[in-house]
Order: sequence, then C-alpha cells, then structure tokens
Amino acid sequence: MAEKAGVSCVDDQDVVPDHSAKQAGHQATRVSQHIVEIVSDAGEGAQKAGVTFGTVTAKMGNGAWTVEIIPAEIKPPARSRAGASGIRIRLGSTKITNMGDEADLVVAFNEQVLYGRLEQGAYREGTILLLENKWAKDPSEEIRQAYAEAVAMFRERGLIVHELAIEEACLEYTANPRLGKNMFIVGMLCEIYQRDPSMAMEEVHNLFARKGAKVVETNQQLVQGGVEFARKHIDFCFEVPPMETKQDLIVLNGNQALGLGVMASGIEVVSMYPITPATSASHYLAGAFDQVGGIVHQAEDEIAAIGFAIGCSYAGKTTCTITSGPGLALKTEFIGLAVMSEVPLVIVDVQRGGPATGLPTKPEQADLLAAMYGAPGDAPKPIIAAATIDECFHLVITARRIAEAFRTPVILLTDAALATGVQPIPRPQPKEEWLAPPIDQSPWKEGTAPYDWDPETGISPRPIPGQRGGEYVLTGLSHTRQSKVAYDPEAHIDGCEMRSRKLAALRSTLKPPKIHGDEEGDLLVVGWGSTLGAIEEAVDRAREQGHKVSSLHIRFLWPLEPGLRAIFQHFDKILTVEANYSDPPGGLMTETQPGRPAQLALILRGRTRRDIDYWSLNSGQPLRPGQIYDVVMQRLQGMDLADETGRPKTPAAAAPNTNDGQGA
Repeated sequence: MAEKAGVSCVDDQDVVPDHSAKQAGHQATRVSQHIVEIVSDAGEGAQKAGVTFGTVTAKMGNGAWTVEIIPAEIKPPARSRAGASGIRIRLGSTKITNMGDEADLVVAFNEQVLYGRLEQGAYREGTILLLENKWAKDPSEEIRQAYAEAVAMFRERGLIVHELAIEEACLEYTANPRLGKNMFIVGMLCEIYQRDPSMAMEEVHNLFARKGAKVVETNQQLVQGGVEFARKHIDFCFEVPPMETKQDLIVLNGNQALGLGVMASGIEVVSMYPITPATSASHYLAGAFDQVGGIVHQAEDEIAAIGFAIGCSYAGKTTCTITSGPGLALKTEFIGLAVMSEVPLVIVDVQRGGPATGLPTKPEQADLLAAMYGAPGDAPKPIIAAATIDECFHLVITARRIAEAFRTPVILLTDAALATGVQPIPRPQPKEEWLAPPIDQSPWKEGTAPYDWDPETGISPRPIPGQRGGEYVLTGLSHTRQSKVAYDPEAHIDGCEMRSRKLAALRSTLKPPKIHGDEEGDLLVVGWGSTLGAIEEAVDRAREQGHKVSSLHIRFLWPLEPGLRAIFQHFDKILTVEANYSDPPGGLMTETQPGRPAQLALILRGRTRRDIDYWSLNSGQPLRPGQIYDVVMQRLQGMDLADETGRPKTPAAAAPNTNDGQGA
C-alpha cells in the first residue's frame, strides 16, 4: 500500500480512508487511469483549465492526453446544446496515446452543454457529474425547468450527479466568477486526483504573469479555493500512480512540437496566414523563434504566404509554411511552381473537417488525396504524416532534410487532434545533423546545368543566388536542364520523368513499416496520422482475447513505404481505419459501380492490387479505441458495422474486391 498526499491508496475499487481523509470526508480509490471532461459555454476558460490540469498531471509523472472540445461557431449562444466548449483529459499510470472511450468524471458549468456530449457517447452509466447548480435558482422559470428536467434525465441515464454551488463559492475570490471558475475547477481536480496544488500555482503564474501580479494572485487564490471546496463538498478522491520511467519528459501540444521542430531543423523562416487549427503554431514561434535567429512572416493571405516562402527558399533559406485544408487549396498553384522549379519547401497541413469552411475546429483526415493529387498536371512531391505529438517535432526535421536533399516541396500532414492535444514526450536531444547546412557560395562548377538531373535519381545540385557562375532564370514553365523554356515533347517528358525519379530514389531509402503484433494473422488494421494510439489500443484489446489481429501505421504516404504487398500477403483481411468520409455499402451504389472508399484504402488498392476493406468515420471527433475495437470484432465475425444511428459505415464483407485495384 502506497501513501501520497495524506491519502491511503489501494488497488482496484477497494476504498480505505486514512485519518486525514476521514477528517475531510474523503475516500481514496487507486485507479490505473481516468478520463475527465470540463464542459462549458464558449469563453469560460474550460480549455485553459484542462490544459493546466493536464500539464500538472504530466509533470507529476502520469501519462496524459488532452483533446479540446471546440464548437464550430466562434461564440455560440450561452446554454446552447450544440455549443459545448471544453476539454477532455485522460490520465494514467502508463503512456497515454489517445482520448479513450467514455469519461469517468465530468465538470459542467451548465446542464445544456451536456446533451451533445451524451449524443456523442462521451459518457456511460456510472460517470460522475459535478454540475453547477445555480440554474436551479435562476430567475427564469424556463431555465429552472430545463435544469430540473436535465438533472432527472442524467440520473435516469445512470450518471452520478453532484449538484454544487461552484460559482457562488468563487464569489469569495472574484467579483466575476464566470472568468475565474476555470481556475477554481483546477483546484477541485487537484484535490480529487491528489495533484500537488503548488504545481498548479506555478502553472497559473506562467499563464498570467504578463497580466500582472494582481491577476496571478487572484487566480492562485481561486485554485486554493477550489482545493478547499472539494475537501468540504466532495466525498471521494482518486489516486492515479505515476508512470515508471527514467526518461526526461517535456509537456507540450502538437503545434508547439511543430514549432520546436522548425527551430531544431535549422529552418529560419516560417511564412503563414492565420487559420484554425494551425494558428497556434505561429503564436508559439512568434514568442520564441527570434531567440534562434528565425523570422515569422504573417502574410496578407495564404497565397502570399507560400509565395514569400518560395522566394526565401530560392534565395537559399529553406522555408516552412503552415496552414490547414482551405489554405492548402489556395496554395495549390504555388505548390506546382515549387515542384516545377524544384525549390525546397516544407508545407505543414494541420487538417480539419471540410470541405470549404467545414468544421474548422474539428479533426479530420480528409486532405490526403488533395495533398497527393491537388496540383494541376503531374506534380509529385513527398507526403508524410505525423502519428504522435513526438513525431510532430521529428518529422519537421525529416521534411526539411528531404526537401533540401531532393530539391522538392514536402507536405507534412497533422490534424486538429494532434495540434491541440497535450502529452508528455521524451525531451529531444538536439543533434547537429538536424540543422540545415550552411549555404554553399563556392563558385558553380563550369558547364553544370541548373537542372543537371542524375539519370538514376533525378536529383540535381541546387544553385544558390550569389554563387559565381550559378546564375539561372527560375521558371514555372516547362524547361530544359539549362532552365530554358521549352515546349517540345522531349523536354517536357524528360522533366516529368526526372521529377518522378526523385520519389523512386526517396522510396529506395525507406524501410518497411513495423507491425504492431504478429507478422501474420486473420486481420491487419492499417492506419495513418493521429489514429495510431486508438488503433493500437483497440488491437491490443482484441489480442488479449486471443484474436489474431495486428496493425501497422504508415508515415510515408507518398511515396508509400516499401514491403506493403509482402506484409499484406500474411493476413486474410486488410482493413484501413481512417477519420474521413467513405460511402456506405448499398444505397445508390452497386457492386459494378462501387462507392467511394476511404482515402488511404483507395491508394492502397491501386498500389498493392489487393482487396482493401475499410472503415471510416468523419464525425468531427477523434476516433475512440472502443469504436475501433467494435469494428475489429465485427470484421472477425464477418459482419458489417452500423453506427449508433444504424447507418452502415463499411463495405459488405461478402463483396470482396469491389474495386479490383483500379480505384487509384
């Protein structure tokens, strides 16, 4: 039995209070993990509270993962069922890689914001709900009635409801509790989960230091007030033991990791236009980039941003531009220019729900085909996808090195789930080889063409403006090796072939992806991007039950990693799991005119000539391991899956080879 913070902790669900806990009315339960949500109206600071609590949790040695709950509207009406704003924090005694399934505890600032979360299956019977009760005494009879009806419904659904006067308690510390109760909630959660309040105080200081000592002091008082309130009014607490690790960890989100990766790679210019959910990467860089000699350029629009980036890269400073789906669309013509003129460039696409404005605050994996085929003409370029927050850091470095080595733009895909998710990752240890090499200003070798393509690899040396003898005219027109505009078939075909050979040369340097699980079996689940943690957790659940299921995750999407066809041959069925749209079976589609598969499935069918089954969901929410586990089990049983509305989400298992490898 371990003791911490005056609380005796026991395994599983046994409850043994110690003397100090008895005095406070608390009981402690040791759990291996818990999922907490804070849900509110927009503008009440729930995300800030969750990130603060998640950061404290991670710094105390727990695995942690956060997912923001952001409404599609900038500021929906208060007490709106569709306007829930908040955050989910999953904490555990092992590494946490995804948001998990149903929440164990929820703090809600009003009852209406919970309806949407219930519809999304975020809670279960037994979920503890700490609910602000001021609405029970609201002057409006309509609001009082709505509150009473909601509480009755929550209890009928099996939620354990605790009605608490949170806002009233905050009045002791601030005259505007709407702007202060988020830090009060941090204090409550610190007490409930036995977090060190002094660490929360430190985080509060970091958050509010720029606003002055008075603001810091008030928010620290709110944290302490929340601790004392929980001791007095909440008769339970949980102990989540820390991870066993000797690694030095840092706590950050995916966009911060991108910013760190930019600085670690030696990239010196980031040119971008603000767009959700990529904007916070520029905010992070704007506060730190100058310390390493970097520049953040905020352009007047997305087109100008990539034009500026290409100009900087042409001048010798490989540049990065960061955007999201609509911005990627606007950059399309300039991406084609970078391919044709062979200017190194790193393009980061933080994906969100689409098309058009779509779901600007929600995650989706819908830009793969746009990244691959979006530019007019033949415009091949490497495409890689980060699967973890750690990879958001390291793959920026990889992207820069590929861009310069192969003289090409490189697209790095992340998404909103990674961008806003907070997790502890191993502290990167900088290496000199990560940095961009110094600009070569030695005289250009006489007689060498600006595009002196190697016949085997398609790679050519990169002339830098200022190199004596290396002057040439950059053009987006079809050109010869001497960068002379040419319209003849031979020159155009030669250029296309050489640019394509670069991808073949890159592919020859790649290794086959690693399989999670056994190298043969009944089912192989294939994913990409931020679904990694949920897929592997679901596969592990199935494997624990003796099922022959494995998974692999693809980072290099173009060119595809080698060895996939050989790997697939050792499994009876291949299933992609993705967070994008695919047509359901039946309906208007037939076996002779099949519906649209998910995006990776479409690519794999064409490249491997293998029947690829698929399941996808573009609900605007990160995929949960429980959802994927259900899909895996039903695939093993030869069944089709329908979602909670009854809508089938996958092609019929009894209709094999519906695309026959021709879809790509």
